[in-house]
Parts: sequence; structure tokens; C-alpha cells
Amino acid sequence: MKPLPFRTGIAYDVHRFHPDRPLILGGIKIPDTPGLEGHSDADCLTHAAADAIFGALALPDIGKHFPPGDPAYLNIDSQKILAFAKEAAGQQGYVLGNLDVMVVAEQPKIGPWIDAMRTRLAETLGATVDQVGIQATTNEGLGSIGRGEGIAAMATVLLIQQEKSE
Repeated sequence: MKPLPFRTGIAYDVHRFHPDRPLILGGIKIPDTPGLEGHSDADCLTHAAADAIFGALALPDIGKHFPPGDPAYLNIDSQKILAFAKEAAGQQGYVLGNLDVMVVAEQPKIGPWIDAMRTRLAETLGATVDQVGIQATTNEGLGSIGRGEGIAAMATVLLIQQEKSE
């Protein structure tokens, strides 16, 4: 069977708040809000985006490529992780069709930063801003996210096979 000229991926990431770290989401530093705990910059939005790409390619997840606890990746900018995922897609002959991310958080309200996040992610992915969607919702007070203990993000991606020049 001939492979389809596109692949999809889906991913989820969650990090708990850490009071002594800056909050980075979608590659943007959000002021006056506790950051997230993690070995990298803990940008769960960008992690979900990268894992969606890895999933679409049937590759292992972020933890396999950037093992937590490896000092080489301590506080790494997650845009580097996303760029690595984009490069992996390119090596397999795929480009981004679109990326859509849903952020789930009781706080902060991310609406004021969504345009900047979309721009930053598009730059990292070599895409246009209209190929990157970001939405936000709350968990209506339910569960750990609803109690304001952290932030979660879900992402889905469509990769399109590049035309081969002959």
C-alpha cells in the first residue's frame, strides 16, 4: 500500500507550577506568574507541539531525544526541541501543514500573549502564523489543573509530504 502524503500527530504535556522559575509558554516569557517545574524551561505548550511532530513521524517522544536529568539539557530553551522536531520532519520529507495547541490553565489568562506565541512558534517551525493555532481554556475547577497546580497543553499536527523534485 502506498503511504498517504500526510501524517498526523497528537500529544499532551503537563507541568506543575514552581514559584522560583519564570513562566515560558510558546517561547514567550509571561510576567508576574509562577513558572513551571521541569528540567528544561518547562514550556509545556512547546513540548506538546514537538511531541505531536515526533508522534506523526512515529519517532520516540521528547524524553528519548532530550532525556530529563541529562545536564546537557538543563534549562534548555524548548524552541530548540521544537526546531529539532521540525528538522526530523524535514529529514523524512515532511513539512508542517498546521499545528493546533490547546492550553488548559486556571491561571494565567494567556489571551494577551497568544499572537506572540503563534509568531514565535511559526518562526521556529519555518511556517506562517496562520499555520499555527493556539486556544486556551480552563478546567472549570476540576482536578489538579482546576485547582491551579499547573498548566497542561494538548497539540495536534498535520505534516504534509514534500514534493520530490526530479
